[in-house]
Amino acid sequence: MSSSDQPVGPAGPRGTRPTRVLVVDDSAFMRKLVSEVVESTGEFTVVGTARDGRDAVRQVAALDPDIVTLDVDMPALNGLAALEFIMRDHPRPVVMLSAGGTDGGADATLRALERGAVDFVRKPSGAISLDLDTVRDHLLQALRASVEVQVAAHPVLTAGQLPVPPRAVPRQVPLAGAPSRVVCIAASTGGPAALSQLLPALPAWPDTAVLVVQHMPPGFTASLARRLDAASALTVHEAGDSEPLRAGHAYIAPGGRHVRLQGPREVPHLRLGDDPAQWGVRPAADPLFVSVAQVYGSQTVAVVLTGMGCDAAEGARAIRAAGGRVVVQDRVTSVVPGMPEAALRASGADAVVPLNELASVIAAQVGALARRPALRESA
Repeated sequence: MSSSDQPVGPAGPRGTRPTRVLVVDDSAFMRKLVSEVVESTGEFTVVGTARDGRDAVRQVAALDPDIVTLDVDMPALNGLAALEFIMRDHPRPVVMLSAGGTDGGADATLRALERGAVDFVRKPSGAISLDLDTVRDHLLQALRASVEVQVAAHPVLTAGQLPVPPRAVPRQVPLAGAPSRVVCIAASTGGPAALSQLLPALPAWPDTAVLVVQHMPPGFTASLARRLDAASALTVHEAGDSEPLRAGHAYIAPGGRHVRLQGPREVPHLRLGDDPAQWGVRPAADPLFVSVAQVYGSQTVAVVLTGMGCDAAEGARAIRAAGGRVVVQDRVTSVVPGMPEAALRASGADAVVPLNELASVIAAQVGALARRPALRESA
């Protein structure tokens, strides 16, 4: 790789200087708290702070930080509007800080992720001392993921390219029958934006269901499901405990809970669990993928999207061992390629494709499974 081909941040090749962070929040207390967390490990240095969106846009231009932490809810120019300016004029990794808690707050956070933010961290709430360790861990994880982002490959959205609001689309009457096959999808960092492109491009199959694990805390997945549902032919909603699996539906794993599939295949249903996190996350994709392999075997398509870490690698291997298909997002279009590349190493893949081709490749894989002779795997 020549020096001109190296992944670069705003100030040159990575590794030549400390990772510099601009902290943006309208609360002086939160600016101080976030700054202390950012500098707590010595991996990052705070080069400046900003108290609102307008100040943030000015400071990004003046200070050229590698990463921006950006509050969602601010006066004058809010975080979403500031993000649009940053990604248009000075694109770089941005981590949103969200109070969440309300549908409006969750929706604004998801809109930010669709517009190019790398990740989000939920702010402390209630007794801050009880939340601080969790917030610290999540923020440092998001910053570390941001360091891995190749800015040249990160989707840069101009004002004329911003995603349109969710729209109602014609869809078939929801089908009550159990599916003959399942598509299961795993995503983490960069996943909400990838899902907002992928799910609306999938058909409402009359014989296939879709199961999605997006690494996300409680309070956000219901809004994610609603946004995807409004833009998709599939009927998209959060998964419920003991809910029967239906063809033509897509199920989003609830934030903070694992989801598994239980058989037999003739009457499959979902089970939610509060067992410990896997790979540091809950929901994790591996429990779902392994359970789908046990119930649907060779009538399964596993899809591994952008994300940091190795979740879904074991599950993809289980699905491939059962005769199913594995499709992974390619490195160039992944915000962080860790998860798809881990799956590729663990299981191999039937296809490695860019995001804009995933829907057609998944549909082709589903069609190929539908043409297979009927098999009777044990549940």
